Amino acid sequence: MNLELSIIIPIYNEELNITNLYNRLKPVVEKFGITYELVFVNDGSKDKSIELIEELSKNDSTIKYIDLSRNFGHQVAVSAGLDYSKGAAIAIIDADLQDPPELIEVMYHKLKEGYENVYAKRKSRKDKNVLKKAAYKTFYRLLAKISHVQIPLDTGDYRIMSRKMANVIKHMPERNKFLRGQIAWAGFKQTFVEYDREERAAGEPGYTYKKLFKLAFDGITGFSDLPLRIATYSGFVVFFISLLLIAYSLYSYFFGDGQIPKGWTSLMISVMFLGGIQLLSLGIIGEYISRIQNDIRQRPLYIVKETNITI
Repeated sequence: MNLELSIIIPIYNEELNITNLYNRLKPVVEKFGITYELVFVNDGSKDKSIELIEELSKNDSTIKYIDLSRNFGHQVAVSAGLDYSKGAAIAIIDADLQDPPELIEVMYHKLKEGYENVYAKRKSRKDKNVLKKAAYKTFYRLLAKISHVQIPLDTGDYRIMSRKMANVIKHMPERNKFLRGQIAWAGFKQTFVEYDREERAAGEPGYTYKKLFKLAFDGITGFSDLPLRIATYSGFVVFFISLLLIAYSLYSYFFGDGQIPKGWTSLMISVMFLGGIQLLSLGIIGEYISRIQNDIRQRPLYIVKETNITI
């Protein structure tokens, strides 16, 4: 049977939200009168998330699950869902209920107007964490400025796309996934719907500051060469300053009193400045090389421990 819609739901320690999400999501898709599947991807949860999903699947044949062998990260979990989903249209939604499931109906009808990708754009965020809210806003605008791809502002992974778009994303080989950047890079006809993002329904967010920083760095290094150019420009600036210092030292030696001034403080500052620039440049280059190495290894992007989906 040809499925018309797949909804991918990445899961990491969401036992408090799974049932509520299911109860809100089910009526939405039932109203469409189409064939569908709900694809839960358990990304190495440490709570009872997978047990709850398996229990739900016993009474509902539309529930599919992919249980990964460990925590591979949100972007990889979504990628696994894309690989296993079978729908002509594919939606992505997180389980924390910050993104209203009811919006899928609006996005689905938009997709049917001839778009390949319909993403949800946040008008506002009801997030109590002011620091995280500011970090998100800063990151999206920074990435928009430096990226060579036009990535929409204030959007996450909540969206619906065509099978054509999904197939393009599936065949992108990089290991360090930044899906919203890959989707923007692919192009095609796309549009958006706006909504107000709610607070997390229950539980703790899966994205820690460390994971958010990694995601941001993956986005910047995956879709911008600016960090490498900064390292190069810094090298030229430091080289120019060094030439001036050498010229000053030679002038002082030959035309001054014969001695280079004893400037221990300025010397140490210069050495530390040069060393800092060198280490920073090496670190940036190392990050890019690390990503190349990850791609060359060609290890599996994820490992499936158990699934009820037949490929």
